[in-house]
Amino acid sequence: MTDAILIAAQSGRALAQAARRAGLRPLVADLFGDADTLELAEAYRPLPGRFGSGRVGGSALLDALDDLTAEAGRRPVGVVLGSGFEGAPDLMGGIAARHRLLGAAPASVAALKDPFRLAALCVELAIPHPAVAVEPRPDPANWLCKRVGGSGGSHIRRAGRGRAPPGAYFQARVPGRPHALNFLSDGREIRVLALTEQWCAPSPLRPFRYAGALARGAAEAPPVQPAIAAEIAGAVARLVARTGLRGLASADCLVAETGWWLTEINPRPGATLDVLDRRATPLLLAHLAASRGGMPPVDSQPVDAAAAEICYADRDLAPVPAHAWPDHVRDRPRAGTTVRRDAPLCTVLATGADAAATRETLRARATALRTALAQEEAPG
Repeated sequence: MTDAILIAAQSGRALAQAARRAGLRPLVADLFGDADTLELAEAYRPLPGRFGSGRVGGSALLDALDDLTAEAGRRPVGVVLGSGFEGAPDLMGGIAARHRLLGAAPASVAALKDPFRLAALCVELAIPHPAVAVEPRPDPANWLCKRVGGSGGSHIRRAGRGRAPPGAYFQARVPGRPHALNFLSDGREIRVLALTEQWCAPSPLRPFRYAGALARGAAEAPPVQPAIAAEIAGAVARLVARTGLRGLASADCLVAETGWWLTEINPRPGATLDVLDRRATPLLLAHLAASRGGMPPVDSQPVDAAAAEICYADRDLAPVPAHAWPDHVRDRPRAGTTVRRDAPLCTVLATGADAAATRETLRARATALRTALAQEEAPG
């Protein structure tokens, strides 16, 4: 019998797809229960929680993982956590007490997702990082307010006057365009997978929410100067050696003409999995090997460019129509369910000969999808 693997995340579809590609049977617990997630999962359990909270499921997650394990036939190889646990190293510890945790250890997450511990590490390791604070700022226009353990950018606001709210902190604004260093780590060193370009999908209430990412083709010029890319990789390698981080992860950065800043570490497989899992060796197998302390070789970068973008609902879909989703759409909501305005609706994928062609295809596909959904909702 093929080995089973437990997956828990805000959305488990990308990890479930990666598991199938790696020859594993995914047992999934997540918030959404999208149609393609259910098609990929051998067994599924829904989780309570709020998207972007950094703490998915609570005690219900432990019960769900136990239930899924009972359905596996034989004990799963372990559990892989996606987004949704950045603010819950204690919950991760509870999971690790019952199941083999494949990826970052709770102690690594606690060190990297506590904004003040990360800031101190960056000072110690000579890594450029924006200042952080909780006390009132004399110049709030130059600061952002972030939730500790938040993910996806929806939690980021412009700072106000007064002290940071409970569970939040201020981070100084710095210039630059968003990028992410995607890497594999074994607790001692890293292998760089790609430096992806990122962008936002701002809304009036969520001006910094994450939209998508693009990985350039192998023959294209890199998105940043090679010297800066090398600095970012070196900085991340020092953090990994200091914290023992293992598995697939990413480092969010802002890159300007004159320098760069590390803003966050995402200590788990992230939103770029669809973009990056195109090499000959399935990335999830590399993640499992690195999590166990090995460092597998990384295959060469794909020739073509690839991108993924979250399509947010521009109005309430109540219910979601029975849409014939194109093959390039993932995270497809089930017909009859409800997707509220500004919530994630689906993910659109594209590949192309280069970054420009890929972006153009991505935009065209997202526009066509919105048009088709609007026509299906129109009366008559």
